[in-house]
Amino acid sequence: MNASSRQTWEMMRRCGVRVLIGLLLLACLSSPPASAVPSLDQIKSNWRPSDGYLTDRHGEVIQAVRLDYRTRRLPWTPLDEFSPALRRAIIAAEDRRFREHRGVDLQALALAAFDHLRGRSNRGASTISMQVAAMLDDYLTAAQGRRTLGQKFQQLQAAFALEKHWQKDEILEAYLNRVGFRGEIQGVPAAAQAWFDKRPSGLDEAESALLAALLPSPNAETTRIAARACAIAAAAGFSLDCLQLRQKAADIFTQPPRTAPSTALAPQLANRLVKTPGAFIRTTLDAAVQRLALNALRQQLQGLKGRNVRDGAVLVVDNASGDVLAYVGSAGPASRASQVDGVRARRQAGSTLKPFLYGLALEKRYLTAASALDDAPINLETSTGLYIPQNYDRDFKGLVSVRTALASSLNVPAVRTLVMIGVEPFRDRLRELGYLGITQDGEYYGYSLALGSAEVSLLEQVSAYRALANRGVFSPLRVLPEAAQEAGRQVMSPEAAFIVADILSDRGGRALSFGLDNPLTTRFWSAVKTGTSKDMRDNWCIGYSEKYTVGVWVGNFEGDAMHDVSGVTGAAPAWLEIMNALHEAAPSAPPAPPPGLVALKVRFRPSFESERREWFISGTETALVQLAEATQKPPRIESPPDGGVLAIDPDIPERNQAVVFEARPAWPNARFVLDGVSVAPASVAYQWRPVPGAHRLVLLGPEGERFDQIDFQVRGPGN
Repeated sequence: MNASSRQTWEMMRRCGVRVLIGLLLLACLSSPPASAVPSLDQIKSNWRPSDGYLTDRHGEVIQAVRLDYRTRRLPWTPLDEFSPALRRAIIAAEDRRFREHRGVDLQALALAAFDHLRGRSNRGASTISMQVAAMLDDYLTAAQGRRTLGQKFQQLQAAFALEKHWQKDEILEAYLNRVGFRGEIQGVPAAAQAWFDKRPSGLDEAESALLAALLPSPNAETTRIAARACAIAAAAGFSLDCLQLRQKAADIFTQPPRTAPSTALAPQLANRLVKTPGAFIRTTLDAAVQRLALNALRQQLQGLKGRNVRDGAVLVVDNASGDVLAYVGSAGPASRASQVDGVRARRQAGSTLKPFLYGLALEKRYLTAASALDDAPINLETSTGLYIPQNYDRDFKGLVSVRTALASSLNVPAVRTLVMIGVEPFRDRLRELGYLGITQDGEYYGYSLALGSAEVSLLEQVSAYRALANRGVFSPLRVLPEAAQEAGRQVMSPEAAFIVADILSDRGGRALSFGLDNPLTTRFWSAVKTGTSKDMRDNWCIGYSEKYTVGVWVGNFEGDAMHDVSGVTGAAPAWLEIMNALHEAAPSAPPAPPPGLVALKVRFRPSFESERREWFISGTETALVQLAEATQKPPRIESPPDGGVLAIDPDIPERNQAVVFEARPAWPNARFVLDGVSVAPASVAYQWRPVPGAHRLVLLGPEGERFDQIDFQVRGPGN
């Protein structure tokens, strides 16, 4: 360039600088009034993260739910929660004289204007204050990457005004929260999580330099980002190896950023409760208990992965308040349906309903804990055919007490108890205990209801067992602290609830089926019951201590069977780990017996069980359980079943169809009376040719005394 050209450029530079200074003075003198400048508090109150949040009872976030997919931003972060290295790197990269100027860096702006006059446009002059001013006013948003002269002028005005009404730290805080990175990512908190899986407070010097290097050109190649990061590190006074920065940039920025929420402890519950971006929904959960339950279940499912077990769920509640402390809807790493909420999903109950069956029998005084039941093969005629219950181990134990039958979860004694009580009363009791999914009448479920053929949820199970823990008082659980605590209602008598709890806590009582060394034995007082549904599709372990009720379900959401997994081997180990951890520093005392109970030493004749101390509801106590001689037992009608509906098959000749009338034990001179007419002696089975209609069969003794009575129906062709 010759002397004349240099003189021309110098005149233009001076002229440009004078014009620039004039514009700056005008902008400063005509800055917007204070009312036009929003406060930082206003900006923060209008800030909406892209997620909604579920928190525990202490306010700790336990689940984030992505709700806004237009942008990715996290909750507003105070300035002191950004690492010092990050703040230094940003200032070094974007506005080195940020602490000295009053909104506009005159030196940087003059140099930028001069470069522009010379045809160079690489130098930027926007201060952090100017950038924040543009963030707060949609009009100042650059169109196609460039602002008009009018927008520039108003941006200068806004920057001066911002500096008058905001502190420097407030401006920097707003910038760090709102600055844009690649694509949908807005703000350093979202960027730190997306690329480094960190909170802003944890960013080191290298990470800070790399994030700052992204700002001028977020989509630049990694080599350019690394080169800029090296320059920023030097300007910020970081002692960083540029070669290592290049390698780190290549490792980080060649991978897609992680934009999914990072906090995920209760996704199923959060998906049900969190519906609004930026909302913080406080629950009754405890983050420590939630992590405990989640980790215990994951570990157990990992150990069962070779047995075709993919899914599980856990619920932990506080007995006194009904507050849900842990809600794990799914935890299986190999799950094919991880969005299913296993706490609310309905599965077959298995043997978990037996405590409520025996509780009803105790309450009605049909049985005591010492009563003898016969664990022997039984065939029950039903409207759909013969029902032949089996024990889990395909073995029969013979005579057992109610205590042993319940603690060892024997099936045939449970069915015999249900026959004694009636299906309908048991179904009604389950409804009172909160099993609201049991909607059909008793005939629909039949005798298999004793063995858990009905479908129930883990939420219902834990709620019902909590009623046992609370002496038979039922009240709903709650997961939101503002939910009203409903008054409890007495569903089972305190005496029956106590005896059931005593049986479920009896290590010796369950030894017949499970042995003495099993995952149901805690170091403190607890009552527990397992259950396995048909074909090993579900198994449960539900139990309670003085303070907590814990329920665990494992299985497969798709319903395919597990391979040789029972409640003791499937759900119980996770239950035990959770219970032991909950009581690591807290004792669990056995419940005190309520009034109306009698403790008495009882003997058995014949001695099918050892002499022991037993609990009885007052008025039912006995010191000797002695089997009656066969001839002393009043006979009962064994066939047909009470309430049965029998059908005449039109494809079979009528002469070949019969209904068997049978009574046991045989009683001399007893007779069957059908619809008021004596039809046959009851000492042997009698085959009656069926007649369509409703019928009543009565078993009468030799003196006309009524031993038993049943009603049944016969349906013929066309009815």
